[in-house]
Amino acid sequence: MATTVTKQKPTEIIYPDSDGKPMADNTLQADAMTIIYNNLRAMFADDPNVFVAMDLLWYPVEGNPRIRVAPDVMVALGRPKGHRGSYKQWEEGGVAPQVVFEVLSPGNRKAAMNAKRRFYAKYGVQEYYVYDPDTGLWQGWVRRGRRLTRVRPMDGWRSPLLGIVFGHGVREYPGLRRPNLRPFLTFEALELRAEQERIRAERFAQRLRELGVDPSELE
Repeated sequence: MATTVTKQKPTEIIYPDSDGKPMADNTLQADAMTIIYNNLRAMFADDPNVFVAMDLLWYPVEGNPRIRVAPDVMVALGRPKGHRGSYKQWEEGGVAPQVVFEVLSPGNRKAAMNAKRRFYAKYGVQEYYVYDPDTGLWQGWVRRGRRLTRVRPMDGWRSPLLGIVFGHGVREYPGLRRPNLRPFLTFEALELRAEQERIRAERFAQRLRELGVDPSELE
């Protein structure tokens, strides 16, 4: 009597979009994360190939969903904008997030932060920055070969990949400046600036029309 062997389908590997942990432990930490995220998004708004995310799970190894981390803010240069449930590196051309930010909270432990730094060093992060909102101090590490090496001093340090400037007399929270040395702004201030720029553009277009010039012809 012949025996029929039924092939079993391979078990699908699940990569959860959430680790079940809160995004922030307090409002101070949440504010800092949001300011960093919103300003970086605004900086690269016109570049379709810069992906910025906040509290998004990153899976660097296909087939092992236990190897993962959710940086407070991360930047992946050369990756297209768009919504993602998580950042699966093998679906991103093998590109690891090059720049990662962490904002400390009272629940952070030194051992856990050291473990994160080893993770980022192992899986390809080029620049790693840690902000303490209670003290206003930044710490930074940049890649030197296979290791992430401490940046000293941070005051006045300019990110090699992003061009942003840390400290250097910056009074505005959280102590960051854009490459043009304008300070990072709160969400409300960013919205106000965008509205002011929109009004200026509309006034300029109206003035051109009054002079008999079609604004669309100048684009």
